[in-house]
Amino acid sequence: MNPLSSEQIAQQLGTLADGWEYADGKISKTYRFDDYYQTMAFVNAAAWVSHREDHHPDLEVGYNQCRVRYHTHDVNGLSENDFICAAKIDALLSL
Repeated sequence: MNPLSSEQIAQQLGTLADGWEYADGKISKTYRFDDYYQTMAFVNAAAWVSHREDHHPDLEVGYNQCRVRYHTHDVNGLSENDFICAAKIDALLSL
């Protein structure tokens, strides 16, 4: 599998909810919450999705925020699966 091209990345980025950014070969989004409990609930739900998809983002966790960053190591870039998983993470907050 080859990494997505710049054109494919721009197209896929347009399909995601607001807040996703592309930089340094990765897509990322910072989610903000009211408190630590909500942040950790989100992190645990994101971990469950990641386990089910067998595709694991980097997570940076703080008191009331979590930054999610996707990158496919096997292709040394972005793959379609990064965008699929990003959409599934966004869907957690629409439940």
